[in-house]
Amino acid sequence: MSSSNGHQELTRDAIMAALQPVQEPEIGKSIIDLKMVSSVEVNGRHVSLHIEQATPGDTTRRQLEDAIRSTLDATFTGLGAVSITFSTKVKASGSGRSDAQPIKGVKNTIAVASGKGGVGKSTVAANLAVALAQSGASVGLLDADVYGPSIPLMFGTNDKPLMRNNKIVPIERHGVHLMSIGFILDPEKALIWRGPLVAQLINQFLNDVEWGELDYLIIDLPPGTGDVQLTLVQKIPISGAVIVTTPQEVAVADAVKGLKMFQEVKTPVLGIVENMSGFVCPNCNEIHDIFGTGGGKDTAEKYEVELLGQVPIEPAVRIGGDDGVPVVATHPESVTGQAFAHLARRAAARLAADAISKPRKPTIMLKTVR
Repeated sequence: MSSSNGHQELTRDAIMAALQPVQEPEIGKSIIDLKMVSSVEVNGRHVSLHIEQATPGDTTRRQLEDAIRSTLDATFTGLGAVSITFSTKVKASGSGRSDAQPIKGVKNTIAVASGKGGVGKSTVAANLAVALAQSGASVGLLDADVYGPSIPLMFGTNDKPLMRNNKIVPIERHGVHLMSIGFILDPEKALIWRGPLVAQLINQFLNDVEWGELDYLIIDLPPGTGDVQLTLVQKIPISGAVIVTTPQEVAVADAVKGLKMFQEVKTPVLGIVENMSGFVCPNCNEIHDIFGTGGGKDTAEKYEVELLGQVPIEPAVRIGGDDGVPVVATHPESVTGQAFAHLARRAAARLAADAISKPRKPTIMLKTVR
């Protein structure tokens, strides 16, 4: 319908219809279907929109704004000023075991796992956490690798956590709330505990830590498929698991075991991260495939999960890990820093899509009648 001056009538319904083809860049679905357009105001030929994003970050925000403006300009002739404001509201995913009890205040839990040690799992967990925090999310990182806690070293702190109202207060570094057995025990003392004691420790970290309101809690798991993994999936609803591997066959074979374990316990697998996906030469900036190539990609395709990212290795990763500053904080524009940022966006997008399609059901507390 056109108005008397030849311009297409500018109404809320017409604007919503015009924006239907515009997709959220990371989720890949219409912003209308995702209910991201929370308000539309029309004043003559001027339009004001408010967009509520389900994932944090400025990159998708800029892409969305450009797509919205170009779509409205192409649809409505004589369009006046278009004002677009944004906010972010990360939703809680309803994935994971329905009989498990969520951690109070935590919207999404991401388990970072590997089938074997030495693939850089903790490096991935640390940089994923910092990258999400840099995007504006509230993030916690639980070092559940109780036999080899490395998060204190990677974040450059051995501070002892305080107690407040009978709760353990996490250490904060680079915008991330941290908890690790390494903050409590002597870092040079080996942890020689049997399964029940380890399960008790994990329960304490889940229930007795004052995590506060978190968009994401990253859980750095020990390698393999043992007591810690089983305790976690039984106690809390894991929103999604990230499986870390390196390109070579021996690492991929073990990664598949971890992937299948999560599938068997009905925990969603967000995807695979191929770490050490080539070495970035500091002299020529070329990437050399010193660990082979394609293992993570082939595995993702075979088991029909997403390849969340291929993260190369470069000296800055090792230096940052030893100095207690993750590479996304020291060298965010590096090849590796950008790869971790991409991983964070993809993981957040996968969780957002799950949260929209399967929102978490409210917890019902039953009172005992005496």
